Amino acid sequence: MQPPLDSQTLSVHIRRDPHSVYAFTAQPENFPRWATGLGKGLEQVDGEWFADTAQGRVRLRFSPANAFGVLDHYVYPAPGIEIYVPLRVIANGDGCDVVFTLFRQPDMDDASFAADADWVRRDLEALKQLLESR
Repeated sequence: MQPPLDSQTLSVHIRRDPHSVYAFTAQPENFPRWATGLGKGLEQVDGEWFADTAQGRVRLRFSPANAFGVLDHYVYPAPGIEIYVPLRVIANGDGCDVVFTLFRQPDMDDASFAADADWVRRDLEALKQLLESR
């Protein structure tokens, strides 16, 4: 059994219908428009998704389409390493919240974890700006 990882839950409220937010964010092709951590673009090769990031080429696996707002995905930066990224669209009032849980990876120091959290906040704000301006 593995010990739990430290985590931080980050969210943004988007003044858009949750179904339209989910429909946009559920398309892997749209991730590069707001999720800068996944590099400048995604490429699907033989049914698998890949991104060129600052850390090199990574493989990704996205949750299948669903009616629950679940956008979880997995990042594989190297063989044998899997990073789970929980992401949700949750109805809230006249819009929705997009909720991202960031897990501190093993051997990640406080400064790196804080920098990752800041990066996620910027990406969530970019998603908000993108979708609210449509």
